[in-house]
Amino acid sequence: MTASPGPKGQLATRFAAARADGRAALVAYLTGFDPTRRASLDRLLAACEAGVDVLELGVPFSDPTADGPTIQAAMIRALTAGATVAGVLELAAEVRRRVDVPVVLFGYANPLLRFGPTLAASAAAAGIAGLLVVDLPPEHAGELRASARTHGLDWVGLVAPTTTPLRRSAVLANASGFVYAVSLTGVTGAALDAGDAQLQRSLAELRAASGLPVAVGFGVRTPADVRALARHADGVIVGSALIEASERGPAALGELVTALRAATVR
Repeated sequence: MTASPGPKGQLATRFAAARADGRAALVAYLTGFDPTRRASLDRLLAACEAGVDVLELGVPFSDPTADGPTIQAAMIRALTAGATVAGVLELAAEVRRRVDVPVVLFGYANPLLRFGPTLAASAAAAGIAGLLVVDLPPEHAGELRASARTHGLDWVGLVAPTTTPLRRSAVLANASGFVYAVSLTGVTGAALDAGDAQLQRSLAELRAASGLPVAVGFGVRTPADVRALARHADGVIVGSALIEASERGPAALGELVTALRAATVR
């Protein structure tokens, strides 16, 4: 299916569609150019065709401080394969020409800011729906955030267990598309207790405060994890487990995506 050209409203539409189906949206993270551009494209398309609702496309960076060993290794492979911001944008454009799945450009501030002031325009031209910058605090994000909005891109906010109420308000005041709820302290791929009562209370509070869909990620690996969280969030984000499955090939990746999507039904 060929995607529509404009980025505006893609994320809201996709979360609304999942909600209408009685399920949480399945949000998948994969690193661009891992392990090569060609293999990355095959994996991205396999995941989308198997039922991903939103794709977070990672921009490789040499110092991914929020990520655990699996995603760190994926980024090293991607950088070795020649990944650049421009290359990942071209990859996103190719994905969007072939599947109608919203793409969020997921990255760290350093490579995105080094790309220069045309980042948002270039992302919009590639059909990207939103930006998620892991390590750019709200008070330092004004210029890039404003440029993103000018070009119709959503600005995805992150809220962690350590985020204070005052800081949460600042994040939510500037967020659009959805809010990424970090489920635990630590890095991606860490062990998660998806049935933790405190996590469920935190998600309920965040959903009440945000007015936006809330997608929960970090440590979500199995259909059982997704099933436990789908009742308490608007979306569930899986990353490291998908990268591990992708190392066995697009078919294995597609099988896991299918199982995870089935678990999103409330």
